[in-house]
Amino acid sequence: MRNTMKRSIKMKAALLFVFALFISSLTFAQDKKPASPHDSTSAKVAGSLIKIKYGSPYVKGRKVLGELVPFGKVWRAGADSATSITTSKAIKVEGKTLPAGRYAFFVIPSESGTWTLIFDKNPKQWGAYTYKEANDQLRVTVKGKTAPKTESLIYTITPKGFSLKWDTFEVPVSIK
Repeated sequence: MRNTMKRSIKMKAALLFVFALFISSLTFAQDKKPASPHDSTSAKVAGSLIKIKYGSPYVKGRKVLGELVPFGKVWRAGADSATSITTSKAIKVEGKTLPAGRYAFFVIPSESGTWTLIFDKNPKQWGAYTYKEANDQLRVTVKGKTAPKTESLIYTITPKGFSLKWDTFEVPVSIK
């Protein structure tokens, strides 16, 4: 009987230890910042409510343009799922009409500094892996520019449009 009690106590102690490890790992996991937190911004521009939802990656000492974000290739303009842009009314983006709706937003950066912006009809995509040019609603080009360093990718909306800012570059987009 004495051996049975000892085994019972050891078993309870082992279970308590495993439970404590489990709880501490859950607590640690919740304190950890996500690698690319999701964010959003919205504002009225040209009489339309514009909403942008995106994953916000960090530079983390990496070379962004030309490596992490390759030149000449379609990029999801954020992290994780494709960035989405919603407009409540038709707007003019860089002088071209974009109907009201929700779109995936992609960009193609170039070494020359001219960026191709793509508003894709399929807003629910993971990254740009299934991107198809046939689904483009609108393509425009803009001139990117250098900007003060920003560790995490952010979108800002102004009365004149919106900007994608990350690392040391900015991509301004005119809306009317």
